[in-house]
Amino acid sequence: MLKSFFIGASLTGLLWASGCTSVAAASDASSNIGFVLYTKSYAPGTLNARWIYANKYSGPGIATGGPKEGFAGHYHVRYFYDSGEFSDEYDLDIEKIADGYKVSWITNGKVSAVGVGMEVGNGLAVGWRRVAD
Repeated sequence: MLKSFFIGASLTGLLWASGCTSVAAASDASSNIGFVLYTKSYAPGTLNARWIYANKYSGPGIATGGPKEGFAGHYHVRYFYDSGEFSDEYDLDIEKIADGYKVSWITNGKVSAVGVGMEVGNGLAVGWRRVAD
């Protein structure tokens, strides 16, 4: 009986340790993952954004200069933190591919981040990652 207790305790400890390792690895992997939801603004060619990055940073944004219809097109986007402080700005390229979208964020002519998206309800949901940190 004592031997069964030690085996059970050892297995429980191993499972707990492997679970902690998985959580740590997952949090490291998610440090370069972001999500943004774009919705049409009342102003033609403008998208409102709500974004989150690495479960640490989030806020609103606005993309301007796009087409009057649909999401696909070229925009200039500015993002802000929830505090209202400015975060980043990019040239934003949204390309429709079949039922989805390919999205690129461009700084000084170089792609800074890439993502894939799909239309959901009245918005465009996009998962993305930075190309280089």
